[in-house]
Amino acid sequence: MGPNCSNLWCVLVFASLVTLSSGSLSAKFYASTCPKLLSIVRSEVVKAVDKEYRMGASLLRLHFHDCFGCDASVLLDDTSNFTGEKTAIPNKDSLRGFEVIDSIKTLVEAACPSVVSCADILSLAARDSVIALGGPSWVVGLGRRDSTTASFDNANNDLPSPFLDLPDLISAFSNKGFDTKELVALSGSHTIGQARCSMFRVRAHNETTTIDPDFAASLRTNCPFSGDDQNLSPLDLNTQSLFDNAYFKNLVQNKGLLHSDQALFTNSSSPSSADSHVNSYISDPKAFFSDFAAAMVKMSNLSPLTGSDGQIRSDCRKIN
Repeated sequence: MGPNCSNLWCVLVFASLVTLSSGSLSAKFYASTCPKLLSIVRSEVVKAVDKEYRMGASLLRLHFHDCFGCDASVLLDDTSNFTGEKTAIPNKDSLRGFEVIDSIKTLVEAACPSVVSCADILSLAARDSVIALGGPSWVVGLGRRDSTTASFDNANNDLPSPFLDLPDLISAFSNKGFDTKELVALSGSHTIGQARCSMFRVRAHNETTTIDPDFAASLRTNCPFSGDDQNLSPLDLNTQSLFDNAYFKNLVQNKGLLHSDQALFTNSSSPSSADSHVNSYISDPKAFFSDFAAAMVKMSNLSPLTGSDGQIRSDCRKIN
């Protein structure tokens, strides 16, 4: 189930922090052509998250892995003409929630055929997933179109690795136009979700100075030195089903699950450029919510296909 709340929509709304439109995208893009879109997506996301809270993190991650493009290329299955992105190293055996997007798309197509893109559905589902787990809202600009191909190589090269140190994280996000504060805010999405043993094995077994010893020992019980690659551990060991600022509190205790998580906070006499932002989000959770919402708007507007580019797929897994 969702957070302890009278309903899944009783959260603070930060829509005032972002504009109703960005470039050619507009929150009212489907107001006349598919007026039931928002309610359909919201209802299906709430059902999915109620059934399995982890799905909220999975849908958010799908959007993130798509938006380093925002063109629904991540949803495409392999064809004889190209290898899709689902089997790229950052995505293989990791991305999930495709069936939820499929279900939403089926309902949307029944309500307004060939009108709404899969890319827009994915953007809305990510926002609604965060809300369903108690996080902030933001205004989603709409009007994206779907790609007619996918790039296995781009997925491998563009998506930040969980093994990166801070300078490389800063560089990876800077290449997409994000500064260090936005990097830290977006990393806060790891307040929900889980990671596979293969993603934190080296940290649990080999790192010593940047990890709490009791935390490392607990991880090793679930993630042996070899084997059990698919065993899961929560990215936030305290409130894994709630979108809050506990992720940052973990970092100052050297309890970040991934190497790239802990890289955001040095916990030393020589603080990194990210330390101040981590401390800020611990002391001011509203600032985290607002900065996260603003960064998500910025991310969802990275190079979308609009106008006559791309297409409106009738099936999110394949081109028309």
